[in-house]
Amino acid sequence: MIAIVDGGSTKCDWVILDHSGKISQKTETLGFNPNIINADLIPQEIEKNQHLYFLKEHLKEIYFYGSGCGTPENAALLEVNLQKAFPHAKVIVKEDMTAAAYAAYNRKPAIVCILGTGSNSCFFDGETVRRDLPSLGFLIGDEGSGSALGKQLLRRFFMKKLPKDLHEDFMATYHLTIEDAIRNMYHNPRANAYLAEFNKFVVLKKSHPYFQNMIFDEMKNFFEYQVLPYEEAREAEINFIGSIAFVYEDILRSAAAELNLTVGKIVQRPIESLVEYHKKYIFNQEE
Repeated sequence: MIAIVDGGSTKCDWVILDHSGKISQKTETLGFNPNIINADLIPQEIEKNQHLYFLKEHLKEIYFYGSGCGTPENAALLEVNLQKAFPHAKVIVKEDMTAAAYAAYNRKPAIVCILGTGSNSCFFDGETVRRDLPSLGFLIGDEGSGSALGKQLLRRFFMKKLPKDLHEDFMATYHLTIEDAIRNMYHNPRANAYLAEFNKFVVLKKSHPYFQNMIFDEMKNFFEYQVLPYEEAREAEINFIGSIAFVYEDILRSAAAELNLTVGKIVQRPIESLVEYHKKYIFNQEE
C-alpha cells in the first residue's frame, strides 16, 4: 500500500492507495511542520490515528509533502520519524511547494502559490520546481495567508481600528483579552495556526466593505512580495493551492487584475489533484 500525504502546518491529509492504485482510505492527522512541533512526537501522533495505526506493517511507500520541509535538515527529521512509525515503508519527504506544483499542474509552465495557514510561491515548468524567494514564516512573511489576515484582524481590534459593528461582533464572539492574545502569540508553539483561526471571523463577515478592503490590500501585498519578483510574473499563469485562495477567490482575482497579472487554476485542497498527478506521472497509471 502507498500513502500520499499533503502536510500543512495545521493538519495533514492522508490518502492510502491499494496495490492497484485505487483509493482505499482517507484520513487526517495534526500538522507535522518541524518548525512548529517537536518532530519526535510524530510517531505518537500517528499511533493516535486508528486507520494509520492498523497500516503500520502494511505501508510500502510514503510520499510526504510538508510545510517546513524545504531544508535538508527538516526533511531528514520528518523522514526519520515517519520511518519510526512505518518501519517497512520507503519514505520520501519533499516540501509542500512541490506538492502544490504537482497539484496545480495544468500542462504548461506556471507560477504556483500556496495560500493557506501560511503562503509561498515557486515556478514550475512541468518537471522542475524553481524557488526564487525564501519562505520567511509568519513573523515577517506569509503575506496573504490565514495567519497574516488573523494578525491584521487582531492588530486592528486591539488598536481600535475596526468599525464599531465589527469591533462589537468580535468582542461578543471571542471575549479576547490582550493578555490571552499575547500569551498565545508568544508562548504557543503553533502561534501561526492560532492567528489563522481568527480568519474564520473574516470569512463570516467578508462581504463587509471594511474587510473587502483589508483582504484586497493583503492579497496585493502577497503579489508584490511573492509573485512580482519572478521574471515570468507578467506572462505566466498564476495557479493557487489552499483554502485562503479558494474562499477569497473573487478578491484575489481582482487584486491580480489591478496588477495586470493572470490567475488561472485555484485548488482548495490539493490532495485529490496530488493523487491524480502521482497516478499519471509518477506511477504511470492512465485512467
